[in-house]
Amino acid sequence: MSRSWTRRLAAPLALLLLTLTLAACAPATLPETGEALTNDESAAQAGGAPAASPDSAPAESPAGGAEEPAGILSDFAATDLDGNAVDASLFAGYDLTMINVWGTDCGPCIQEMPDLAALHEAYADKGVQVVGLVSDALGMDGSVSESQVADARAIVEETGAAYPHIVPSEDLIFLLQQIFAVPTTFFVDETGAQVGQTYLGAKSEDEWAAIVDELLGEAGA
Repeated sequence: MSRSWTRRLAAPLALLLLTLTLAACAPATLPETGEALTNDESAAQAGGAPAASPDSAPAESPAGGAEEPAGILSDFAATDLDGNAVDASLFAGYDLTMINVWGTDCGPCIQEMPDLAALHEAYADKGVQVVGLVSDALGMDGSVSESQVADARAIVEETGAAYPHIVPSEDLIFLLQQIFAVPTTFFVDETGAQVGQTYLGAKSEDEWAAIVDELLGEAGA
């Protein structure tokens, strides 16, 4: 490749990398936006894999009947930032729950949180809620880092992000293993099953509102 072509490509590439850096904190390879997460723990341990398409046949139960696959967050037990027990009942009564996976050392995550708080309030009477998932509160050994939880509490207070925040437990390791950059956001229905695609990077309140309205329209809510 000639030096002139190298110079032509360098500027657009630098701009792309800067855009990704500003929008998301990426400790590893960035995933393709749009892939659904999977609730298959074995697949997650192997590096993650897209969920089965909606047209895939449901799994067969041992008795030969069709068994509906569990949602990505249909069965888990964890706590919130105040130590209260949290499980899939958190989603009951909501047409959509936005799950925003964030980190305490992620600038774009923290900058986005006031917009998420405004969205949570604006859609409170429309069957929609925002829930944070603190990705770096769980250590490699599966133990909760109290210092990270304390940092998360301080950030929530400072940003006014007064919506629920989940401190992940070992039940959610399979999910975190599929998150390669934060913020990563996806939506679930009241059963904890994912709705729509997965979104990488921070967005404004208006951008998220447009996505929420589209999802609500598709669901007929």
